[in-house]
Amino acid sequence: MDHSAPDLPAVAPPLPLPRVRPPVLTTTAEVIAAAHDFAASIKDGAAERDRERILPIAEIERFSASGLWGLCVPRVYGGPEHSWVTITEVIRIVSAADPSIGQIPQNHYAFLNLMRVEPDEARKRYFYERVQEGYRFGNALAEIGTKTAADWKTRIWQDGDDYVLDGTKFYCTGALFAHLVPVVMRTEAGAIIRAIVPRDAPGLTVIDDWSGFGQRTTASGTVRLDHVRVPAFNLIGLNGLGDGPSVYGPVAQILQAAIDAGIAAGALTDTIDFVRTRARPWIDSGRDRAGDDPLTITQIGDTQIRLHAAELMLERAGRIIDEALLDENAESIARASIAVAEAKVVTTEIALHASNSLFELAGTSATLGKHNFDRHWRNARVHTLHDPVRWKYYAVGDYTLNGTPPPVHSWI
Repeated sequence: MDHSAPDLPAVAPPLPLPRVRPPVLTTTAEVIAAAHDFAASIKDGAAERDRERILPIAEIERFSASGLWGLCVPRVYGGPEHSWVTITEVIRIVSAADPSIGQIPQNHYAFLNLMRVEPDEARKRYFYERVQEGYRFGNALAEIGTKTAADWKTRIWQDGDDYVLDGTKFYCTGALFAHLVPVVMRTEAGAIIRAIVPRDAPGLTVIDDWSGFGQRTTASGTVRLDHVRVPAFNLIGLNGLGDGPSVYGPVAQILQAAIDAGIAAGALTDTIDFVRTRARPWIDSGRDRAGDDPLTITQIGDTQIRLHAAELMLERAGRIIDEALLDENAESIARASIAVAEAKVVTTEIALHASNSLFELAGTSATLGKHNFDRHWRNARVHTLHDPVRWKYYAVGDYTLNGTPPPVHSWI
């Protein structure tokens, strides 16, 4: 009998601070080329990283050093301020190669977008400059065991000139790879604030205990806060976050939809390659090659059409977000939320469809462990649970039929 102690989740040490300032990618062509180059560099290792659960630390270092993590820094703060159409396409391209890596900067981008409405100019300039230096933001938002996803038990209180945090977070995608971790909580008055905690702050512990069967290398596990002290300067939203509405919710959601579209594209690519090179035609087809099987051809066509439709819906949603940014008001933000909800429906459907039909078309030999094609379905099934797509249908229907604006939060 083995009486050895069970394996305990690993405490993840902080990663080194950036040493080289990333380039500023000023044109759309530069951005898309950089995304394709990076995606090509990570694609071949995706199956092994998933199988062995090898965290992509070196890959994330290259990703942020490429300049792709600074895309939404405003021009006035030295950034390139690219459109959300462009940023969404970057996430889609990277996610087609490895959706775990594609998911990791999602909260980084969402936080930088939120910073736009922070009223303190010195604070904005400071944190945007950190990004220009190559710093990565993580995420400590959600908790488990609460009534809803928007309920948090994490506490914050003032102690002299500083503030102190106590609590436990989960689903902390990006925190393990981050240099700065935004921790979300409510004040006693009910205001939502974010405390920007350095990754090496005393009392902040990142636990590598993510055990989901998909998106396995996002390290979306636990962040513990044990009397973590932060200066008031590191609190975002302590004095409010502007006077009007913002596109924070649609931005947070479109990045999720882009990941799902990428999962679908990756699954379809592997389907086509396997059918061309390895699969056998069905005995009743009368064909010598699987690629000439008429029913296989038809189903590949069906999947390709659905994928293109999803990609166009994603681009449309990005364009509507960009339009809303020109005049952020309740109506423009509602339109953006609804457009993203529509995109999220179709990207969810195509991610599940493409990752499932891979096996239908490629056949039994595609299920062998050496291919690890099941990672596509596992990634799609896990990631599309991020927020319930059934509520997207409701939001779109209520807006279309009754003119009811959708709720304002980061899950719509």
